[in-house]
Amino acid sequence: MAAFARINTIDRHVIESSHARFGIVTVGKAHHDLMEVLRRLEIAPAMLAEAGVRLYKIGMSYPLEVTRARAFAAGLREILVIEEKGPVVETQLRELLYNAPASARPVIVGKRDRDGRPLVSDVGELRPSRLIELVAHWIAQHFPNNATLGDHLRHVRDFTPPELLANDADSVRRVPYFCAGCPHNTGTRVPEGSEAGAGIGCHVMATWMDRNTAGLIQMGGEGVDWVSHAMFTRRRHFFQNLGDGTYYHSGYLAIRQAVAAGATITYKILFNDAVAMTGGQRVDGPLSVDAIARQVESEGVREVAVVTDDIGRYDAIRSRFPAGTTFHHRDALDAVQRRLRELPGVTVLIYEQTCAAEKRRRRKKGELDDPPLRLFINEHVCEGCGDCGVQSNCVAVLPHETAAGRKRRIDQSACNKDYSCLEGFCPSFVGVSGGTPRRTPGVLGSGEAAFLQHVAALPRPAEHVWTGPYDLLVAGVGGTGVVTVGALIAMAAHLEGKAASVLDFTGFAQKGGAVLSFVRWADRPERLNQVRIDTQQADAVLACDLVVGASVEALGTVRRGRTRILANVHEVPLAEALSNPDASLKVPALLAKLRFAVGAEEHPQALQTFDAQSLAEEFLGDTIAANVLALGYAWQLGLVPLGLEAIGRAIDLNGVAVKANQLAFALGRLAVGDPQAIAALRGDSAAPQSAPADEPLEALLERARAELTAWQDAAWAARFAAVVERARAVESALGLDATLPFTRAVARSLLKLMTYKDEYEVARLYTDGRFERDLRVQFDGALRLEFHMAPPLLSRAKDGARPRKVRLGPWMMPAMRWLARGKRLRGTRWDLFGRTGERRMERALIEQFEARVVELLPRLADDTLPAAVEIAALPLSMRGFGHVKIGNVALARAREAELLHRIDPARWPRPSDPARPGPLRGIAVVRH
Repeated sequence: MAAFARINTIDRHVIESSHARFGIVTVGKAHHDLMEVLRRLEIAPAMLAEAGVRLYKIGMSYPLEVTRARAFAAGLREILVIEEKGPVVETQLRELLYNAPASARPVIVGKRDRDGRPLVSDVGELRPSRLIELVAHWIAQHFPNNATLGDHLRHVRDFTPPELLANDADSVRRVPYFCAGCPHNTGTRVPEGSEAGAGIGCHVMATWMDRNTAGLIQMGGEGVDWVSHAMFTRRRHFFQNLGDGTYYHSGYLAIRQAVAAGATITYKILFNDAVAMTGGQRVDGPLSVDAIARQVESEGVREVAVVTDDIGRYDAIRSRFPAGTTFHHRDALDAVQRRLRELPGVTVLIYEQTCAAEKRRRRKKGELDDPPLRLFINEHVCEGCGDCGVQSNCVAVLPHETAAGRKRRIDQSACNKDYSCLEGFCPSFVGVSGGTPRRTPGVLGSGEAAFLQHVAALPRPAEHVWTGPYDLLVAGVGGTGVVTVGALIAMAAHLEGKAASVLDFTGFAQKGGAVLSFVRWADRPERLNQVRIDTQQADAVLACDLVVGASVEALGTVRRGRTRILANVHEVPLAEALSNPDASLKVPALLAKLRFAVGAEEHPQALQTFDAQSLAEEFLGDTIAANVLALGYAWQLGLVPLGLEAIGRAIDLNGVAVKANQLAFALGRLAVGDPQAIAALRGDSAAPQSAPADEPLEALLERARAELTAWQDAAWAARFAAVVERARAVESALGLDATLPFTRAVARSLLKLMTYKDEYEVARLYTDGRFERDLRVQFDGALRLEFHMAPPLLSRAKDGARPRKVRLGPWMMPAMRWLARGKRLRGTRWDLFGRTGERRMERALIEQFEARVVELLPRLADDTLPAAVEIAALPLSMRGFGHVKIGNVALARAREAELLHRIDPARWPRPSDPARPGPLRGIAVVRH
């Protein structure tokens, strides 16, 4: 190889200088990082050559081609070696020149300078921002009197990390999550008290969910870490997750070693029939559940259990499995795991359920039956407790803001018909068969010609003046087309003869995580050195998602006075909303981060916002092309300096939903270029309004009067009004806050308590017409309904388990019409439903809250108002049905005791806290 390199060298002299005294050697990508540094320092290669600096780019780092390396080093006093990671080339250069005469032996610096101090980092990725300061000072050190090279420090600040605003949104993160209907939503659960180990595959995402799953190990090493430390712990058993693709690759070897070691471990082989993590490929080879069972049995596994979402498919093939194999529906997963963890030795649980993304693909191709049943949530019955999300862990169950508070809805476009959300203990779930989701054509469905005329009349942005590359950062959510936006821009630049690059940071982005697409293009190739947009170097940021756009990684590219940001303020729910019903994106705080980063006070036009999804849904009928719409919006603002024809051609060449994407791009242009035209296209229909975040008090009271009268009667509404008016009179007289926050909290909470959803109310909310109207808005066709409820007479808790819901047919609608009339029995001796513990609790909560309001009114003051408002709002957290509501009531009461003690410690003593483990035993925790 060395002989070949002497004759056919791939090393090259980039800057040659006959009188050079200093030299720079670069290796691989680090060469382009250096060239970008020189460009930013405004130091041309000719300036270095004239000053006496050579630049040599190594093409083959090992073995070093010595002939040309010696020639490069001849006459040099010092050589700076710039390479990533370890000093591969630097070490070879030092060895090559070590025995040279003193006059021909230059000082070699790289990872350390001539005094042994760290210089070029050997940790992490090199980039221009990490090189510019050391290169600038190295040049200044050797040419202190050179006027041409001396004024370099003024450019160094361009690459220093910018100051970022810290606020309440610091904790808001867009993390990847399991797909809607993913088998891992259920399969990665472990019983209480157990722990599981992660491995390679999508199931590793369980490590950042509340699943007692941790660790990460290489393929074929699953369980090795447990075997190595099992003898040093009191824990008897361990679960180890293992994907089917990993099992076929080398995971079965891990099972073999566990058997040989005599470990007590259960391998959960997650058979999802696809290598989903890398795009849904088939497993490389023949693999089936029965083949796995036979193989692990031959390795000496003690017992094999198969858990599946469709147990009927195994009825005819059980003879293929080893004797003693047990088969279970996925509903029995917890019980099966509890039994296996009691067995000594190695056991295997094969959890079989097809990958949700693969199901969707195969259904589109007609290779898999598409179940006709869809699920729908009656938002009027829904309490917003989030139990459906907790049980299903499914991102298709979304928060839904209404005037009555946050509820839940099912995203029909994302739902993969896993049906596990039915396990949520709530009577709001309805099965819908015989219909299809309604697709609305949008405003453009009937006014496309007028729309295109408006778009054709738009002016084009001013011509861009090219002085260097143009850097655009596209930030968004995986799976929504962020990468497509970057690809369209790069193709358009290519069509115009420009140099372009795209660097996509996706990770688990196809699972809904953060995506950063670094898009750079220039009029000349030599201006485009690296592909990453470095610190403070973005010309523009297109924040298709506000959370990702306000992240540290994105804002690190922003520079005040230079960068412009276009932010989509549509709220895409976080995965956190599945476990926390009150999870918030904290939009005002995120926008504050953006305003601070661009210096919006000095540069008001540096930040502009819009709602891409709302525009797309209103005019196009869905949100699929929202990010292409955002691209059109950015282009019209001048944030994408490329020709209109080139972008249109790039959309054509992409070949996917071409017309829809062309319309979306044009709609984005029109939204910013001619808002009046948007209003004209709407005609009589107003823009869609979201639920009011702060309903006016009078509107709230009027809505409460109507709801309470419908719930019971006018006398019931009058009882509510008397309590609220008393609170308003006292708070108004005190003049503490003109918005009357205590009164508002009392009104909202008392309305919730006084309209508790007993059997009569649930029946009324299904039969008062709103439910059927909502169904027709979302579905077309002859609909057949089924209801999933847990009536006390038909569903009872057994053996400590939660009550099981039952499926009730279409006959429930007429039955509920009769039941709704029974509200007259409410509270009377004939009220059979009112005798349960839950109903007695709900009636008691009303009286307790009314008494609490009376107690708090005399204690309202400047210092007690915040705590009093929080106490008054606590009933809003008492959400859910049955055991879910009982648990939430207990939490609210515990919080109330803490807050009451703050208001009046003499009247309400400090609540006794249950014993909790802490990091430092014996050190008291002081609560303020």
